[in-house]
Amino acid sequence: MNQPKPLYSYLMFYFYPNNVDLLQLNCTTTFKKILLFKILTMKKIILLLSFLILISGCGVKQTRTLLTTGNYDEAINTAISNLRSNKDKKSKQDYIYLIEEAFAKAKDRDLNTINLLQKDKNPVVLEKIYNTYLQLNQRQENIKPLLPLKLMKEGRNAKFPFSSYNTEITESKKALSDYLYSNSKALLLTSDKLNARKAFEDLTYLDQINPNYKNVVQLLNEAKSKGLDYVSVLTKNETNQIIPTNLLNDLLDFNTYNLNNKWTVYHNQPQKGVRYDYGIVINFKQINISPEQIKQKEINKEKSIKDGVKTLLDSKGKVVNDSLGNPVKVDNLKTIRIKIYEFSQFKSCQMTVETDYVDYRTNQLIKSFPLASEFIFENRYATYKGDKRACEDTYYSTFEKRAIPFPSNEQMVYDTGEDLKAKLKDIIKRNQI
Repeated sequence: MNQPKPLYSYLMFYFYPNNVDLLQLNCTTTFKKILLFKILTMKKIILLLSFLILISGCGVKQTRTLLTTGNYDEAINTAISNLRSNKDKKSKQDYIYLIEEAFAKAKDRDLNTINLLQKDKNPVVLEKIYNTYLQLNQRQENIKPLLPLKLMKEGRNAKFPFSSYNTEITESKKALSDYLYSNSKALLLTSDKLNARKAFEDLTYLDQINPNYKNVVQLLNEAKSKGLDYVSVLTKNETNQIIPTNLLNDLLDFNTYNLNNKWTVYHNQPQKGVRYDYGIVINFKQINISPEQIKQKEINKEKSIKDGVKTLLDSKGKVVNDSLGNPVKVDNLKTIRIKIYEFSQFKSCQMTVETDYVDYRTNQLIKSFPLASEFIFENRYATYKGDKRACEDTYYSTFEKRAIPFPSNEQMVYDTGEDLKAKLKDIIKRNQI
């Protein structure tokens, strides 16, 4: 009679399943199954816990690296992200130490930066001072929702020496606003467009940090107007052909080109009071329109088709019988013929254009782009005599067509201009002023 295995055998199997043969254990099949299920479940739990510990360790290591490399705010933000949930867990203690240290070092660095900048009398540092005070204040506001943060080993809360920066923020914003305002006004006294654009950017920023400051809105409009480049777009016809008005209107409709940007405005009609900086001149150099042509071609075709059946005769004219004595029947082939009269209508238009970029301030040609476009009118149709089964199916569609009126020269020019518009748009979009 088999003696039951001692308890330690089952325990050995539970913790070291690879070293113990389950079948050698003296226990019921049901018990074996339950034990095996528990072991597999425990393995999954251990793997999951190991993974979570690994992830947590990586997060702490990453935060510590950020701290030691001087990226204090990134370290703080990473720690905050990990402390938003279950902040009192033992595994979160490292983050509390790290955020405490990073906050102290970040605050010390920012205050030293401000102290150094304040010794510099250059007003361009005012924005840096203002933003650093904002950063000091925002860092505190990000940490406050997490407090208190307990350090279990030391039996204390993490220390964050908060300060009030309201006065400093208000004073630094006033100093920055005064500087931006006075400097922008000085820039607008010049005739330099780049100065006007710089003033516009500074005034926009001023309006963001200090809305309704003096007459900033009025100065913004002035800066915008003075900083714009105005471009006149026009056409010249150097050909002997009449160019359709609707084509010229389409070419000059710059709304369809989506070219207007922050500092460039295109006009296709001169406007009073506007001094244009640049010009785009579309010169029609040559338009060639071919004569109307009709070409005719005659094509003869024939084909053998089945036309019923007939009795097979031998070379002597006698009926050929099969093995049963019945006459052999074969296809009766008939030759059919067709005469096709194919017509082709043809007319073409070629257009050459030069697009010139001109600097009106110096009256100099900046660059020139030659363009060529072509439009072909072609119509093919056909008539026939005979049996149309003698030709290929591809001819059938031409039998259904007829001659159509040739387009006028004006229409040919307009249709050529459709291709020209696409090419012109591509050039202008790639060479914006």
